[in-house]
Amino acid sequence: MSETQVTWLTQEAHDRLKHELDELVANRPVIAAKINDAREEGDLKENGGYHAAREEQGQLEARIRQLQELLRVAKVGEAPTESGVAQPGTVVTVRYEGEDETETFLLGSREEGAHGDLEVYSPNSPLGKAIIGAGEGEDREYELPNGGSMKVTVVKAEPFLG
Repeated sequence: MSETQVTWLTQEAHDRLKHELDELVANRPVIAAKINDAREEGDLKENGGYHAAREEQGQLEARIRQLQELLRVAKVGEAPTESGVAQPGTVVTVRYEGEDETETFLLGSREEGAHGDLEVYSPNSPLGKAIIGAGEGEDREYELPNGGSMKVTVVKAEPFLG
């Protein structure tokens, strides 16, 4: 049993995803009709339309399940408005120990929407868990997949302005 991963969403993102889910559920009969129409064309082994419709149905159902689970565990909240502390919904700049370069990313959910070139790191990732609550200039350490550890400094934390 894996622990449930809570996903932080703004109210706008939650509403947008709920709307997408409602549209997908409403589209189920359309896909079923396509499958039925294609089935009536005859031999299913060589029926490209049938197989395409079944594939479309599989993708639709997978997205419906993904959205249902995401919305079930979503924590809806306001986007942070204060700078200075790494928290879900902030754009964080960090410097890894021993490196001069910094890395900037959104600490949040990929489902929040388009982020352009901005990488998105989950608050549930090892790095995300380590830096939540860290102030600017604060060092944190987290475990790497290979068992080692990495020290990281929070350089900057600002609200994500979408």
